Amino acid sequence: MEVQQPTLVYDIRNSRYLNITGRCTLRCQFCPKHNGSKQVHEYQLDLERQPKADELIAQLGDVSLFDEYVFCGYGEPTLNLTTLLNVATEIKRRGGKVRVNTDGLGNLFHRRDILPELALCVDSLSISLNADTEEGYIKHCRPKLAGSYAAVLDFIAQAPKFIKQVQVSAINGLDGVDIDTCRQIVESRGAQFKQRELDIVG
Repeated sequence: MEVQQPTLVYDIRNSRYLNITGRCTLRCQFCPKHNGSKQVHEYQLDLERQPKADELIAQLGDVSLFDEYVFCGYGEPTLNLTTLLNVATEIKRRGGKVRVNTDGLGNLFHRRDILPELALCVDSLSISLNADTEEGYIKHCRPKLAGSYAAVLDFIAQAPKFIKQVQVSAINGLDGVDIDTCRQIVESRGAQFKQRELDIVG
């Protein structure tokens, strides 16, 4: 029986996505991986280990063919920070654009400010907020680390000082979450708000 190799790189529309970890700081109840699926489009994104930078660099391809490279899988990219930084640096060296999709808990997890490091090789951040109160955040996102909601709010406020494009999303349709309040929280911290819809992935 042939063993299926993990998908480290996958393409959606004109972007190339980089799947660098299966670990996460959240256990979001709406995430497909907690509902029996680790698939986006036709790609299986299950990872049993943290891939190294050279494995991903070998699969970058021609940067001129892609609008951007997006660090995004079913894990939190900043948990494999060394790989993220090394791969992103190589993409920038080749003239490509880099976006990181994150839950905004990288500073809390690493116990230091990682934004200055990201600023050297990341063009844009997409941060998931998904709740307008700590109670709602705990209910829907089920964080593993204490103080996560305060940490993500601080990360959203600090990120625009380091990264030119910062977009923060919340999902319309989550029980008890006021999408307009989410928008106000984001815009008051100097970031751009994006409304997503429940059950639409990728």
